[in-house]
Amino acid sequence: MSEPTEQPPTATAAVAEAPAPAKPKHADSDYHSGWFGVAQWLAGVVVIAVFVMTFIVQAFEIPSESMEDTLLIGDYLLVDKIDYASGGAWGHILPYTPVKRGDIIVFRYPVNPQQHFVKRVIGLPGDRVRIANKQVFVNGQPTDEKRYVVFKSASRDPFRDDFPNPQYPAAIDPKWWAQMRKLVERGELIVPSGHYFALGDNRDESLDSRYWGFVPEENIVGRPLFIYWSVEKDSAIPEYDESGSVKLTRFLYAMTHVFKETRWDRTFRRVK
Repeated sequence: MSEPTEQPPTATAAVAEAPAPAKPKHADSDYHSGWFGVAQWLAGVVVIAVFVMTFIVQAFEIPSESMEDTLLIGDYLLVDKIDYASGGAWGHILPYTPVKRGDIIVFRYPVNPQQHFVKRVIGLPGDRVRIANKQVFVNGQPTDEKRYVVFKSASRDPFRDDFPNPQYPAAIDPKWWAQMRKLVERGELIVPSGHYFALGDNRDESLDSRYWGFVPEENIVGRPLFIYWSVEKDSAIPEYDESGSVKLTRFLYAMTHVFKETRWDRTFRRVK
């Protein structure tokens, strides 16, 4: 067997000392420009998201039973903020839909504008509203509310069920009590210009216009489009309030129990 042939030293040295490939020109600038492009894209996404959530749609959670069975505790809504945008810049740029009787609206609670309420519009500006034995009358005509109204209390409440009523209830806002008596004529409440009378669909369990007054037009945020997610109420979830920490806690709990708690039959259901 022949022994391997020894390579000349000059060849080995030539291989060992071969220069490294030249670094492409502008490599560092390409690297940084790539990251800059990603940062620009992310910034654009954030700006668009903020714009959409500020001016076009907004997500809300239903925290109470006042709109049952139309809306349940744990329903998450997407709310159209443009449709009713009659005031400000949007009113001059885009067409808007006037609020109609029977519409569901999301609005800033007149007593505490930091809170958001959702109710159904019953009376428009100029309407005359009264309730007799739980039946709502608008301008002297009975309203047909069989599609959405529920009554879950067997007890009778004179103020709640026969409105307006001279009897002073404990739950009423004092300022509203003083204002309401000036707007009652022949047993009917007159809705003033620029305001709306709103009630909850769960008529016996709703803190609504009967107890705190009218919804000013400027307080209306928008109308619910659809339920994008719905989760069962769970005792492990803290009670709802408007604080960011509680909202986040409730949302994170629901996210980590998606398959266990989600009400799939309500997901993507239109609100009407």
